Amino acid sequence: MIHTIARLAGLVALFCPSVLGAAVPSGYNAPEVPWKKDGLVDIRNADPHRRSYGDGCKNGPDSRHCWTGDFTLDTDMDERWPDTGKTVTYNFEITNTTLSPDGVPRMMYVVNGQYPGPTIYANWGDTIVVNVKNSLTTNGTGVHWHGMRMLGTNEMDGVSGVTECPIAPGGTKVYTFKATQYGTSWYHSHYAVQYGEGLIGGIVINGPSSSDYDIDLGFFPFTDWFHETMFTTTARAIHQPRQPAADNILVNGSMTFQTGGKYAVTHLTYGKKHLLRLANTGINNFLHVALDGHTFTVVAADLIPIVPFETDSLVLAVGQRYDVIIDACQPVANYWFRVGTGGECDGPNKNGGNIRSIFQYEGATSGSPNSTGALLPTGCHDQEGIVPYAKTSIPQDVPENLRLNFTQTAAKNNLVQWLINDSSFKVNYMKPTLQSIVEGNTTFSPDMNVYDVGEAHKWQYWVIQQGAPTPPLPHPIHLHGHDFYVLDHQANTTWNGDISRLKMDNPPRRDTATLPEGGYIVIAFESDNPGIWLMHCHIPFHSATGFALQFLEREGDIVHSLGDLGDFEQGCKAWDPFQQQFFPNGLLDGESGI
Repeated sequence: MIHTIARLAGLVALFCPSVLGAAVPSGYNAPEVPWKKDGLVDIRNADPHRRSYGDGCKNGPDSRHCWTGDFTLDTDMDERWPDTGKTVTYNFEITNTTLSPDGVPRMMYVVNGQYPGPTIYANWGDTIVVNVKNSLTTNGTGVHWHGMRMLGTNEMDGVSGVTECPIAPGGTKVYTFKATQYGTSWYHSHYAVQYGEGLIGGIVINGPSSSDYDIDLGFFPFTDWFHETMFTTTARAIHQPRQPAADNILVNGSMTFQTGGKYAVTHLTYGKKHLLRLANTGINNFLHVALDGHTFTVVAADLIPIVPFETDSLVLAVGQRYDVIIDACQPVANYWFRVGTGGECDGPNKNGGNIRSIFQYEGATSGSPNSTGALLPTGCHDQEGIVPYAKTSIPQDVPENLRLNFTQTAAKNNLVQWLINDSSFKVNYMKPTLQSIVEGNTTFSPDMNVYDVGEAHKWQYWVIQQGAPTPPLPHPIHLHGHDFYVLDHQANTTWNGDISRLKMDNPPRRDTATLPEGGYIVIAFESDNPGIWLMHCHIPFHSATGFALQFLEREGDIVHSLGDLGDFEQGCKAWDPFQQQFFPNGLLDGESGI
C-alpha cells in the first residue's frame, strides 16, 4: 500500500583510537513454520561475527549476545521466545492539557499528564498489561503498539475502526499482549491524527544485542512539531497537495523556539559504551541525526537485530527506530547532538537550523557546547547498510501489485485523496473490521481496502507502485502484525516485473520502510499471524486521506486465535451512543479515521 543521526585527553587513544573508525495467552506456542527448515540459513560456523556461546551464557556488559537459558542473539524470534511467567502492568490515563515542550503553550493529548508518555519497560517473554482510561471530553481514543507482532492477540492492536471501536470518553480498555520480540519501539494513538497531539511513548523490551555496551540510556524520540493542533492542521492539509510546514522538531521531548524552551540534556560516562534507542515518532519529516565527535555503532533497526556497522550519521523515516551504541571516549565536555530534515523532499521546518540536544559528559560544566560537526546529509530515503543478524533466504516469486494514486477534487474544495488500486480507505468506528470477521461477515465495502492473504505459512509478495499523477513524495510504509523484507525499491521509475532484481538472500527486514518518490517498493512477509492487519503510510496527512489497506490474513484461523472478546464487545457498546450523539453521520468526507 505504499505510494509509491589534558589528562583525560591522553587516554583518548586508548579508549577511542579513531572517531571515524570503528498476550500471546499462556496456552499459545510459537506456530510451526515449515519453510524455516530449509529457508533459514544456518551461518553460525560461516560468519565471523557469530559467537560460540557455550553453557551458562548470561547477559552482561561484555556478553550482550547472551540472554537467559538457551535464549541468545541467535534465537529466531519468529519461532520461540522465553516464557518468563512475569506480567508487567501499566496504568494510562489519557487527558487533554496545555503543555509547552518548546516554550510555546499548546493544547495536547497526553498519557498521565506528561510528554512523552511513560516508557513501557519489559523483558523479552514478559506479558504486558496496560490499563487505559479515556479522560478526554470530546474524543475517542485507543493505543497501538507500533511494531509489536501481537501474535494471537489481533484484538489488542489498538486501531480504531479496524481491531476495536474507539474507547469512548470516560471508558476504559485493558490491553494484554506478549513481548515475543525485543528491542525498541513506541506506542501511539491510532484514532485519526490524534498521536500528533502528543499521545505517544516508548516501548523498551530488554533482550540480547549484537554488540556490547555498559549503560542503557533508554528511549530517545524525535518528532516534527506543530504549534496549532494536529486536527486543525490536518483539516487544512486535506485540501492541499503538499504537507504543511512544521514549526519545530522536539528532541527527547523538548526544544527551544525563539526565546523560550530548552535543549534536552543526556549524560555520558567517560570510558563507557552507551546504548541509545532512537525513534522518529513524528508526522512528516525524515530526520538525519549525528553527535559531534562521536560515531554510532548501529545494532538494531526497528525490532530487528542487525550486523553492527559504524556511521557518522543516521536517517530515520517516520515510525523507524535504531538502537545505537555511543563510545564515550572523547575529552570530558558538552557535545551537540544535531538533527536535520530531509530537505526539499519532506517540506521545510521553521526552526530547521536550530534542532539540537546536549550530550554532557559527567564532570563537564553545564552550558551550551562549543563542539563542531560535519554538515548533516539531506534526503528522504532509508538508511543503507541494514543487514539482519539472523540470515534468511526467501524463495523467489512474482509480487502482487498495489498501485498508489492521487486525486484532488475541485468540486469538493480541492479535497485530497490517496487511493490504493483506485480506492481511498475509510473505516467505520461503529463496526470495526474485526467485529465483522467475528460475526462471520467477510463481505467488505470497496473503501475498506481489504486484501485476502489466505494460505498459512506462505510467502506473500507485494509491490507498491506510485502511479501518475501522484506528487513525487516519499512514503514511510508501516505494516501491523509483521516485520517484512524489502526485496527492491527504486525512485522515479516503474516496476517492470523483473524478479531477477529482487534481493532474496538476507534482504533488509523491518516494520517500516520507505516507498521512494515516484517509484516502487517490493516487500515480502510470511502469513504466520492470523488477523486483520493494517498497512499504511505513516505520515498522518496521507493516512488520514485514504493511504491505507487491510490484509485479511488466514480468515478461518482468526476467531479461534483471539482471546476473550468481552472487553472488545463492551467497548463497542459504550462507543456507539457517543458517536450517535456527537457525529451521527460518521466521518467527514475525505477522512479515513486512522
